[in-house]
Amino acid sequence: MSKYAAMTDHDLVGLYEQGVDEAFDVLLSRNQERVFAYIVRLTQDVDRANDVFQETFMKAIMCIRGHQYRTTGKFSAWLMRIAHNLVVDATRSNKSTFRLDTDGQMDVIYNNSGFAQECHEEEMLRMADVQTLGNMISRLPMVQQEIVHLRFYEELSFKEIARITNVSINTALGRMRYATLNLRKMIMENSLDLAV
Repeated sequence: MSKYAAMTDHDLVGLYEQGVDEAFDVLLSRNQERVFAYIVRLTQDVDRANDVFQETFMKAIMCIRGHQYRTTGKFSAWLMRIAHNLVVDATRSNKSTFRLDTDGQMDVIYNNSGFAQECHEEEMLRMADVQTLGNMISRLPMVQQEIVHLRFYEELSFKEIARITNVSINTALGRMRYATLNLRKMIMENSLDLAV
């Protein structure tokens, strides 16, 4: 076990910035699985995900060593924002390889504070059979899949999700609202029983 294992991500970034390479090894081991899973979900292509994953950590290394890292939240959220931006850039330059489906929906502003907390649909979805729910999530447009993944699997706040996906909080809330409504519709159409 590394002598740096008990340190916070913020402290590890500071050490790595000063030239302690082992600090980045700890950061990588802590974050690699969730960042890779996030990239796979976005790209739906393991080979492409591997490329983006490597680019993500190379960019992180360059930013930290170049003293460009600024503490604005969780280190993992910062990494996922880098990954998200790299996927978007790759999508623009090579649309035939994979694409992010923006589902043609306009950004909808929800100023209702009720959306900031878990709504009835989200609670219902939490109770649905995990495998069935996973299959339904995969049928959502990509931007909705992304928001569901970040909210439920990564357990990020809407503020963090907005930062990662480079949209406003209202847009993130709107996408979650569409995702939960679409999933609820699928549940009702398939007459699925929800666990109690």
